[in-house]
Amino acid sequence: MKCSVCKKPAIIKLRAHNVSFCEKCLQDFVKRRVREAINNFKMITKDDKILVAVSGGKDSLAVWEILHNMGYDVDGFHIDLGIDSYSELSTEKSIEFSKKLDRKLIIADVRDHFDGKNIFEIAKKAGRVTCSVCGLIKRYLMNSSAYKGGYTVLVTGHNLDDESAALFGNLMFWRDNYLASQYPVLPATDPKLIRKVKPLIYLTEREIAAYNIVKGIDYIYDECPFAEGATSIFMKKELNNIEKKSPGMKLKLLKGFFRRHDVFKELSENSNNLETNHYCSVCGFPTMADDKCAYCRLIDKVKG
Repeated sequence: MKCSVCKKPAIIKLRAHNVSFCEKCLQDFVKRRVREAINNFKMITKDDKILVAVSGGKDSLAVWEILHNMGYDVDGFHIDLGIDSYSELSTEKSIEFSKKLDRKLIIADVRDHFDGKNIFEIAKKAGRVTCSVCGLIKRYLMNSSAYKGGYTVLVTGHNLDDESAALFGNLMFWRDNYLASQYPVLPATDPKLIRKVKPLIYLTEREIAAYNIVKGIDYIYDECPFAEGATSIFMKKELNNIEKKSPGMKLKLLKGFFRRHDVFKELSENSNNLETNHYCSVCGFPTMADDKCAYCRLIDKVKG
């Protein structure tokens, strides 16, 4: 098998694009796709101060490395969830990579915010599903840390598989509000809310994993132990079965949705527009509630 570009021995075949790549051309392809996403959706500029949400996994480390090598001012932010060896290894990989890039890494430990409790103990105390509580905490800490650090953009490592699976699930259940807000760029609708972007939306997990291997990026391979049985994983598996029959389907699905996103414009404006006159009485960040935000109410419930 030869590279479709330079005719050297290829290391990977991408059926969705009907191409094969050698190591160098694969790297060029990945960077080109990231650049295309950034340009198409006007995600970031060289004047932005960028914070990447880093888990220690392949996606977040790859996007951090790519943006850094493209010349962007980009630091990392990692949340230690306190999940025994999994969190220890995730934090270790994140720290090692920050040293490799010689970039700043901000670390937040949930146990410092919730009286020493890890994410499982927090969810149990609150009487909620672990993934739901984890999402709430991550969103709050990412935004508050970015705001306090003076960052203008928050980058996450959501890839094509993540986004197409989320879209598939939202369409299956017609979750209008989620469809309205699912977009590669979530604008800052308040001075205390940081713009969020997803530069990896055109790349699959397999393509990113291959990129990490050829670049020698050491990442954590294990999935979060609480992810087992998640609806998103089921949706990914179903979409992968369809992708085998129709290569490129996931990319077509996502791009088609983005082209038609104006249909949800009114919904999008309503779902993303926080009433800025409502601010949490404890932390001061925007909230739809009249008094405390969901994060501060969670702290009260766990500590109470």
